[in-house]
Amino acid sequence: MKLDAVLWDYDGTLVNSVPKNIDITKAILSVVAPHLTGEFLPKYLRDEESYHEANHSAKNWQELYVDYYGLTHEEMLIAGGMWAEHQEKNTTEVMLFDGIKDVVTQFSYLPHGICSQNSQNNIRRLLENNSISAPFKSIVGYNDVSNRNQKPDALSGLKCIESIFGHTNSQCLMYIGDHEADVKFARNLQKAIGGESRVIAVAAAYSRSVPESWGCKPDYTARTVDELFEIIGKYA
Repeated sequence: MKLDAVLWDYDGTLVNSVPKNIDITKAILSVVAPHLTGEFLPKYLRDEESYHEANHSAKNWQELYVDYYGLTHEEMLIAGGMWAEHQEKNTTEVMLFDGIKDVVTQFSYLPHGICSQNSQNNIRRLLENNSISAPFKSIVGYNDVSNRNQKPDALSGLKCIESIFGHTNSQCLMYIGDHEADVKFARNLQKAIGGESRVIAVAAAYSRSVPESWGCKPDYTARTVDELFEIIGKYA
């Protein structure tokens, strides 16, 4: 079965956005939960290694904020509503992972899409600045679906492929992401499309994720960016 499109997560998959995400989270905590700042800053926001540990252990961003950062449920909801605004304001630079541009270029004859919990404007700006925006025919960000329809709910994927093809009955898609929730998203998207469709889930382990510990397993794991050439190439 040949691929109809390659869909990507953004943070931790296309770009290393950890420094920016830490900075944004600190800014949000200073407003929502000032008692979790300064010397009381959660240990998982003190360095990149600790951030990775929490981010890849939490099932979703809600659990990350409550169980790892120490926010109450009410504070978490407020923080979630502030995320898009702070993403737009924050100027911390993020970088494509080395080799990602080559992968996208190699398979640029296929339509690409992004389903992310980042801001669509941020994503477009990064792609344009790196001269790889052309293959990306659709970008669905955090502010393009409601809070309850964020990944792993399938809605952002349905919106993405509908924007690419004008319908949602694609036969074979690939979704590449660095979190267990991305695998669940791929499974939910396949179920939502229905029929004989297939959504191949690829784990981006080059961003320090540990797919072996996930309850929901990917179809493939890319330990390095270069391994994406072979994985995508199997179906391209």
